[in-house]
Amino acid sequence: MLRALSRADLLILDDWGPEILNADQRRDLLEIVEDRYDRGSVLITSQVPIDRWYEIIGNPTLADAILDRVIHNTYRVELAGESLRKSRAPQPEA
Repeated sequence: MLRALSRADLLILDDWGPEILNADQRRDLLEIVEDRYDRGSVLITSQVPIDRWYEIIGNPTLADAILDRVIHNTYRVELAGESLRKSRAPQPEA
């Protein structure tokens, strides 16, 4: 399955980082980003600030390897403001 992910033109990791990764998840993520490096795009959405990603990955050595591959040639878009879900939610009647 991991090899199939490397063939996609774009891999989207949506809402990344709500929990600390276990050892298997860290190794899988490293393998995915290694396979995709300079071969395909990765789009990562997260509510977790980037300065906490080392903590989420959970192993400093693997975090260095993963983030080095992810951040190289990165375009970063940071959004601010209210959640669209909140602003578009039906308002309770008074």
